[in-house]
Amino acid sequence: MPTTEPVPALPAEPDASPDAPQPAPEATPEATPAASPKPAELSPAVVAEKLKQLAPALFTGGPRPLKLRIQVDIQERAPGVFSKQALSAFFRRHTGSTSYLLAVAKGAQRFDLDGQPAGDITDEHRKVANEELARRRENQQSRRELEEQQRRNRAGLLHDFERTTLTRANFCVLKGVADEELDGLLVLAREEAAQPRGPAPHEQHQRSDAPRGPTGPRRDGPPRRPGPSGPGRDGRR
Repeated sequence: MPTTEPVPALPAEPDASPDAPQPAPEATPEATPAASPKPAELSPAVVAEKLKQLAPALFTGGPRPLKLRIQVDIQERAPGVFSKQALSAFFRRHTGSTSYLLAVAKGAQRFDLDGQPAGDITDEHRKVANEELARRRENQQSRRELEEQQRRNRAGLLHDFERTTLTRANFCVLKGVADEELDGLLVLAREEAAQPRGPAPHEQHQRSDAPRGPTGPRRDGPPRRPGPSGPGRDGRR
């Protein structure tokens, strides 16, 4: 009687149905795209030099009113060169300068990167520029007046110190000056006294408005009266 060997069991075939769950594939490392390098943080001075090379028609020479949202154009023309922070820092300084404000106050057009007209300057923007310029002039005048007053105070302090009979301590108390500050104020007052000074601005204005005398040569006698209009003694006119 023949012997039958057991038939080994075959592994079950996976279900070919599309709805049957499939084993998850082994995870393979995927290549991640390389991150684009961030633009280096540039100082406003370096940004200014690069912008002169990028758009010389706009950034070479005196300031010109810029097209609105000019940063977008810069990023499109030079992607990855300037960070947003670097451009913002540069434009805060550039558009806040007195020379740029004067260009906006007196100008009529804005300009793009190629130096071409890119929109009118609105009355509102021109007004803002003029108001800021007026504020700066007022502040500058106030600073000049304060500096002039402080200079006069130092000159008076030096004058009184050189003539006082008080002790140094009593003199400082009288003038309301700290003892450790007195020597520095006196040195500064002596330096200022040695400097030649021109007339004050209001004196220059008065001199320019003063009436001028005759510019011709001076005559030491009374003015000569014109002779008669008739014929002269020799019969000739």
